[in-house]
Amino acid sequence: MNNDNVDNRKVKTEICCIFNLAALYRAPIYKLMDTELSCDFYITEWEKPPFKQMNYSDLKGFKKTLKYKKIYKNFYWQKAAIFLVFKPYTKFILIGEPYCISTWVILIFAKILGKKTYIWTHGWYGRESKIKKIIKKSFFRMSTKVLLYGNYAKNLIINEGVQEDKLVCVFNSLDHLAQLKVRKQLFHTSIFKDYFKNNDPTLIFVGRLQKSKKIEQIIEAIYLLKTRGVKCNLVIVGKDDENLNLNSLISSYGIDKQIWLYGECYDELKIGELFFNSHVCVSPGNVGLTAMHSFVFGTPVITHNNFKNQMPEFEVIEDNVTGSFFNENSVENLTEKIKYWISKDTHERKATRTKCQLIIDEIYNPYYQIEILKKTLK
Repeated sequence: MNNDNVDNRKVKTEICCIFNLAALYRAPIYKLMDTELSCDFYITEWEKPPFKQMNYSDLKGFKKTLKYKKIYKNFYWQKAAIFLVFKPYTKFILIGEPYCISTWVILIFAKILGKKTYIWTHGWYGRESKIKKIIKKSFFRMSTKVLLYGNYAKNLIINEGVQEDKLVCVFNSLDHLAQLKVRKQLFHTSIFKDYFKNNDPTLIFVGRLQKSKKIEQIIEAIYLLKTRGVKCNLVIVGKDDENLNLNSLISSYGIDKQIWLYGECYDELKIGELFFNSHVCVSPGNVGLTAMHSFVFGTPVITHNNFKNQMPEFEVIEDNVTGSFFNENSVENLTEKIKYWISKDTHERKATRTKCQLIIDEIYNPYYQIEILKKTLK
């Protein structure tokens, strides 16, 4: 599949995608782009990818891998990428990292050649320094359109003086079709009663166990609730990437029987069962894809309220409707939010479940994304 010498005459599509990675969770939207937009894909090969990648050969339009070359600190170059701008492609979808110097060169040549460019990026966090603001604004203004993960970033960029008609929200997605199949099979089970030997409400965290996720705040909140006569359980699903030694922390609070260190799991049916039977998902650090994962199975999400330090997916949450935002790093406030959600009765939980699932089914899915991309590119 590594066609280093792709002849111009073999280019049969007008859209060229040049990405630095193709994470496994992006497979559904990339496959739709492959079939419905007939894109050609060029993806950078990393020696040690930061997360699991999709199988590039699943894309009919996959042409070749590009080589990653580090320049200085976070700045890098995609080898052979700039030559693609001289092929018969008329539109380029580019990963929106200003650190990628070859992307800047492609943007310049595309302007000269009258070709259109679409940067796909998180966009703006709100914590950018003056220098980063200047660089990002210059980067975005060079493209035809900027494809964003949400309205939070869009509004921040507009406030920085970038024209609104240049900005398009395509949001994000997981494997919605596969998750719907799982969702149809779910029902309340005794999984937590069997493990914890009680009927207390259960919280859930799903994701990589990293310091940035601040899982210790959930553990402390459970301890505080216990001291106040409010009992609940916690199941933690994920791989400990950073040796957090959670067992020791849990034991120090004397709440070993209330916490299940489930471990790593990629079985969507098992994850679905855990989410479906949980009262609320808690992510004290940035929430990211976990919010969408929780919502598709109808479980509300609690995360912090400092959006500058959040990932774009926090927008899926409607405060006190499908989840809550607590004051960042305030375990006391987190404790209050947890108590609010575990106090919900069966009827209220069912209503919340419907609202959580609705926003995923309507917006945060690959089918919504592909329609936005079709409209924007064609």
